[in-house]
Amino acid sequence: QVQLVESGGGLVQPGGSLRLSCAASGFTFSSFAMSWYRQAPGKERKLVATITTTGGSTNYADSMKGRFTISRDNTKNTVYLQMNSLKPEDAAVYYCNARTNTDDYWGQGTQVIVSS
Repeated sequence: QVQLVESGGGLVQPGGSLRLSCAASGFTFSSFAMSWYRQAPGKERKLVATITTTGGSTNYADSMKGRFTISRDNTKNTVYLQMNSLKPEDAAVYYCNARTNTDDYWGQGTQVIVSS
């Protein structure tokens, strides 16, 4: 069955870094655009970053540009989110998403806490 399993979340101090991973299985990973979303308590889920099937193009929400980097390894069926210069407002549950024109899959999320 389809699985997206996020990992790498945790507690980090402001200014610190984390690298999230999302391991995919049960579908043809290289055919799906991959995205990271995040949802803070009481707020809507928002797009963080997207990467195309080959990794040739990426897109970021304005507040993440220059701090976050999305990448993928199609040989490992994994997408990554490198997060640098983390701020308290980056704290949220981060979700992995796989999407084509007809299919849309979500992971269970990994929590990121940014606090001193």
